[in-house]
Amino acid sequence: MKLHTMSPTMGATHSKKRVGRGVGSGKGKTSGAGEKGQNARSGGGVRPWFEGGQTPLYRRLGKRGFSNAMFKREYAIINLSDLEKFEDNAVVTPELLKEMNILKKQLAGVKVLGQGTLTKKLTVKAHKFSKTAQEKIEKLGGKAEVI
Repeated sequence: MKLHTMSPTMGATHSKKRVGRGVGSGKGKTSGAGEKGQNARSGGGVRPWFEGGQTPLYRRLGKRGFSNAMFKREYAIINLSDLEKFEDNAVVTPELLKEMNILKKQLAGVKVLGQGTLTKKLTVKAHKFSKTAQEKIEKLGGKAEVI
């Protein structure tokens, strides 16, 4: 037995139903769609979940479960590369960042991420720090203070 000699077993495949052909198919003229009406039209029919105007299932069933999305805390994010604007030994606070237009909104707090390089010794006061940001700040002799 070789690949080119193999074929599907008898009855496993079917030829496509050719509608609207007139001769012998028994599906000529309206092609099984009936006369007139929405389903006889080209592109006609309703969405799969449509229930004929009856209140659909997704509206009949109540909302269930609990979502914590309402209580999610969203932090304003700042990278170490943004802190390069400050001079050596400066104390960086969320208020100062807002004043310098580095932060647009303070949201639930400020989180410092470790992207970019920092070359200055700074005292950074923020609500959260990523591990890499904290390591990079302390490596240069600065302080990462959680408010």
